[in-house]
Amino acid sequence: MEIILKYFPDLTAEQIQRLSALGRLYEKWNSQINVISRRDMDHFYERHVLHSLGIAKVLSFPAGTDILDIGTGGGFPGIPLAILFPGSEFMLVDSIGKKIKVVEEVAKELGLDNVTARHQRAEKIKNRFDFIISRAVTQMPRFLPWTKGKFKSDTKETTGLAKGILYLKGGDLTEELEGVKNYQIFNLKDYFAEVFFDTKKVLYIPVHLR
Repeated sequence: MEIILKYFPDLTAEQIQRLSALGRLYEKWNSQINVISRRDMDHFYERHVLHSLGIAKVLSFPAGTDILDIGTGGGFPGIPLAILFPGSEFMLVDSIGKKIKVVEEVAKELGLDNVTARHQRAEKIKNRFDFIISRAVTQMPRFLPWTKGKFKSDTKETTGLAKGILYLKGGDLTEELEGVKNYQIFNLKDYFAEVFFDTKKVLYIPVHLR
């Protein structure tokens, strides 16, 4: 937890309690259902929790915001962000049922009533959202069609960024983004000093400009 408190020193006691419990919970569930590599479990708070919270360095979700996490896997970035923004509603979606089971159990044990988990393909989701988040589930040309028709019609700016996609990604994105006309890249190395974040980014694509 020290690395989380290093960059988020103003957490409430409840947020600290819930974030502290994540390590134990994922150790337990990962031993039953492999959702995180054993190598990464040794760096769990850096490579999963803090990485997920990188989105929070780009913007703060105001209360009442609806967020869809596509391809959440075991709950990243959705679970850490739901802890950080208890006034926002998060729907975490994945096509693999055993991963969603982990999400459901972790959310239940933490008492996260702002998390809904769905075992479903993203294309089948009919709800509409303010933001869509994800963490490197596929190449952007394949990802963008999954988001079609999933944003609320009200696209006014509410957080410093207009509503849209916030995508955690690494490496050189130049070729991948050739067909995307409007986007902004936030380098996580500008926020986090650890070497792991040297090539990690938050890719932002505003919905009203796509």
